[in-house]
Amino acid sequence: MSTLEIRNLQVSISTEDGDKQILHGVDLTIKSGETHAIMGPNGSGKSTLAYSIAGHPKYTITGGSVTLDGENVLEMSVDERARAGLFLAMQYPVEVPGVSVSNFLRTAKTAIDGEAPKLRTWLKDLNGAMAQLEMDKEFAQRNVNEGFSGGEKKRHEIVQMELLKPKMAILDETDSGLDIDALRVVSAGINQAKENTNSGILLITHYTRILRYIKPDYVHVFMKGRVVEEGGPELAEKLEAEGYESYTGAAV
Repeated sequence: MSTLEIRNLQVSISTEDGDKQILHGVDLTIKSGETHAIMGPNGSGKSTLAYSIAGHPKYTITGGSVTLDGENVLEMSVDERARAGLFLAMQYPVEVPGVSVSNFLRTAKTAIDGEAPKLRTWLKDLNGAMAQLEMDKEFAQRNVNEGFSGGEKKRHEIVQMELLKPKMAILDETDSGLDIDALRVVSAGINQAKENTNSGILLITHYTRILRYIKPDYVHVFMKGRVVEEGGPELAEKLEAEGYESYTGAAV
């Protein structure tokens, strides 16, 4: 059983006008096997939370703590966070020219496990994960995300999650840009990866549509850099019916 604890997290970024505070004291606890959905409008700080946990240098931690199984995440480098069991699926996955999907994934798996997987077992696992996400095997030989559609990039992210088996997976707007069929396939892949690994999941989204396929245990409404309401799946239904308008007066 693993636990990711976020306590009073405060984060700023540098702008031309000086430092701007984005997160104003975020508190969350995520345990193995739990799915937490963070919902909020554009500009509320959801992606800032994701990238701050992952260690993006753009964001400066000005207060609070993030621990994974009692270890201080904020003192770890980005690769140390990955080896500790943190995984980030980005809203806009980047292209890596000159590196094949197969080599990229095997290198990542080797870095996290400390040893290279046996080739025969690896190819079986890779092909199985890609088939589960309905990706043609030829994608394994293509450069990472180069020429991929938005949906193919998102499927590749979940293939990574399945193979790397993180303790905690942060999924930043994984439903962004997906059509109905791709959303169904990607959601099924997330559910299967969670079942196989018992990962905790922090699912960041604007919309409730992905929550029809991935059932959250907890829903957190995010406004102006903090959690303003928490509840179960019924809170997502309330947001679907009423939108975020009732939270726009939430104080910073």
